[in-house]
Amino acid sequence: MLDYVTSKSKEIEKKTIARRRDLHKHAEAGWTEFRTAALAIKELEKMGYTIKMGKDVLDKSQMMGVPATAELEKHQQRAIAQGADPELVKKMTGGMTAFTAEMKFSDDGPALGFRIDMDSNDVTETKDNAHIPIQEGFSSINNGAMHACGHDAHMAIGLAVAEIVAGMKGDLKGSVRFIFQPAEEGLRGAAPMVAAGVVKGLDHIMGMHIGIKADKTGNLVCGTKGFLASTKWDVTINGKGAHAGAAPQDGHNALLAGAVASINLHAISRHGDGTTRINVGKMVAGEGRNVIPPKALLVMETRGITSELNNYMVEQSERIIKAACDMYNCTYSIEVTGGSQSGDSSQEMIDLVYETAQEIPHFTKIEKLRDLGGGEDYSQMMSEVQKAGGIGTYVQIGSTLASGAHTSTFDLDESNLTPAAELMSYLVYKVLKK
Repeated sequence: MLDYVTSKSKEIEKKTIARRRDLHKHAEAGWTEFRTAALAIKELEKMGYTIKMGKDVLDKSQMMGVPATAELEKHQQRAIAQGADPELVKKMTGGMTAFTAEMKFSDDGPALGFRIDMDSNDVTETKDNAHIPIQEGFSSINNGAMHACGHDAHMAIGLAVAEIVAGMKGDLKGSVRFIFQPAEEGLRGAAPMVAAGVVKGLDHIMGMHIGIKADKTGNLVCGTKGFLASTKWDVTINGKGAHAGAAPQDGHNALLAGAVASINLHAISRHGDGTTRINVGKMVAGEGRNVIPPKALLVMETRGITSELNNYMVEQSERIIKAACDMYNCTYSIEVTGGSQSGDSSQEMIDLVYETAQEIPHFTKIEKLRDLGGGEDYSQMMSEVQKAGGIGTYVQIGSTLASGAHTSTFDLDESNLTPAAELMSYLVYKVLKK
């Protein structure tokens, strides 16, 4: 079967690269992946997959950080103008861009899930002529949106795997479910999909990412540990405006409350049980030089090596925010805009990836396990499968990168797309073979 997987992956290599470049050129950020999802659905339907979308795969009440209605409508119209099927785009109204593509091979056998993230970053791509996407004509034409983390490659690999797997369905049992997730950036997309039941019934689950700790072409990390649990907050502090010269005593200074909160949030005691993180990444406050600031906004996040440690950071953060607001007679409200659980890959799945990768010559440095040291909301899906008795892993595909992730000059080595599709397809076969 490996001969078929290898030959088929090479046969569609040009198509895989073309898909990646098309998606890169038409980058779409979280909850606006209308064109990305619509084009993928069309292709997957042709391959024979059963599609589920809308409320069947996304609990709207759990969606976080969704753009305003007018903004979503603008992106829908842009997607249609860029070639998306209008009827499919209409079905995604409200940012309901998530979908699954499933193929059942038999009533017996395991169910395998493969999570693929779709969204771009809120980054404007460089115009530097040294940048390969500029040279080759596929840099993002959507201002403020750029695939600066490789999700365009993930989509291309996922569609290649789906095509390869469809071609060997006679040799498989059980079922495969491709989970196309929006809004991974900001850790917003997995929770509403899990709440809608997309991982229910899965015995195995796998996810993957280009780069991260596998930052050279030919490298491979078979499993990942140390997914940091995280909570993303937008904190609005409400004070009272007043004339700063004539009546400062009448004001309640939201800017100072926000500043005091920010300084002391970063002073939360570390925890003896493990790694914790906190960051106030943005503060916006004030109206004018002679006005007591009536409002402030803190954009912040907490992290912990376990969900329990992240909860500790969350509890301490709210205590400090409340105290700072009390000092300046202000009130506050918190909007949760994202979050994820901690998690670790299953040893059985790590071993399977390691064994499988030995058969693919492209991978010259194969490591069993690396610590992620960051957040990725795939961990929420994997943890749910593991809680139900299943197993899962998160594979890191090596690629030499032009620059670090989330930068305007990010680019990856496209020679890794075909070996990645080959590996992931062969893994599907190993799990589901008759």
